[in-house]
Amino acid sequence: MIGGNWTADADGVPSGALRACLEDAVAAPSVHNTQPWRFRVCGGTIEVFADRGRRLDVLDPNGRELYISLGAAVFNLRAAMLARGRVPVLRLLPEPSEPDLVARVTVGPATRPPATAIMLADAIPRRHTNRQPFTDIPVPEEALTDLTVAADTERARLVITDPAARDAVLDVVRIAEQRRRHDPAYWRELSEWTRPGVERRDGVPPEAFGPWDALEVVPIRDFSVVRPARRRKPVPFERAPTIAVLYTRGDTPDEWLRGGQALQRVLLTATVRGLASTIMTQPVEVPHLRALLQDASDGYAAQAVLRFGYGPFSAASARRPLEEVLVTAGGTKVPD
Repeated sequence: MIGGNWTADADGVPSGALRACLEDAVAAPSVHNTQPWRFRVCGGTIEVFADRGRRLDVLDPNGRELYISLGAAVFNLRAAMLARGRVPVLRLLPEPSEPDLVARVTVGPATRPPATAIMLADAIPRRHTNRQPFTDIPVPEEALTDLTVAADTERARLVITDPAARDAVLDVVRIAEQRRRHDPAYWRELSEWTRPGVERRDGVPPEAFGPWDALEVVPIRDFSVVRPARRRKPVPFERAPTIAVLYTRGDTPDEWLRGGQALQRVLLTATVRGLASTIMTQPVEVPHLRALLQDASDGYAAQAVLRFGYGPFSAASARRPLEEVLVTAGGTKVPD
C-alpha cells in the first residue's frame, strides 16, 4: 500500500515526495528545451507520455531526440525516487497499443538511499547546458572514468576521444552546423524555439545562446542566426576541448529511451564532479554525418556528442510549471 508522502488525490494531483520527484523530472534537458513530456499519476505509478506536438519536424523527423529527452526525464524520476528512499520500478514502452506511453515508474519498496543516488538527485537543479568557453584545465582521468562508468551503468557506451578522434568529431559537428545555415526550414524551426517572451517557459532564451568561438575550435550551435539583434560575440574557447560520443546498443525507440537515461546519468555525474557540459547534437541530426561517428560492425549507434570541462556559471533555462504537463482527471489531457 502506497501512502504517506507518496500520494496523489482523486484527480491525480500529486503531493509530497511524489510531487517533488515530478518537479525533478521536468528539470531534464531536452532538444531546444522543447520539454516534450506529459505525466499522469495513477496511485503509486507515474506514467510518462510523449507530447509529439513538441517534436522538431526538421531536426527530429523520426522522434529520436524526443525519446532521448523523455529518457532523461525518466532518469530524473528514478534518481529522485531512489534518493528519497523508494526503489523505482521501471517499465519502458509498457503498452504496445499506446505508443505515446513511453514509461511507467512505480514507487517500489522502501530502501536506504544509496550515496550515489543522493548525489545525482542533488545535482539535478544544478545541471545546465553550458555554451560558454571552458578553461584549458584538463579533465582528470578519474573524472572521465566516472563518466564512462555512468554510461555503462545504463547499458550505453561513452567514448572519450583522443586528440585525433576529437578533431575528426569536431569537423563533423562543424560540417553539420554549416549545412543547417543554408536550410530555410531549419531557420523557421529555430526561430520558433528562440522567440523571446517575458512569460515564455520553454525554448532557448537569448542568455543561453553562448558566444562564438573566434578560432572556431568548438562549433557551438548558433541560435542567434535567426536573431540578428542577439548576434554572438567572438571570444576564444579552450584550445583542446574534452569531447565524448554517447552510443547505445541499438537504434530503436527503447534504445533511445535508454540513451536518454544514460545521457542524463552522465551529465549529472559530470555536475557532481564539478564539470560543465555541452550537448552537441548537430551531427546526429544529419543521417550521413551521423554514420561517420559509428562503426556499423558492432551495432552501436551514436546518439550525442558531448563536451566537458571547467566553465563559468550558466543560468538555467525556464521550465513549464508542473501543472502544465500533468495529466489529471479534470485538467490537461493525454496528447493525441
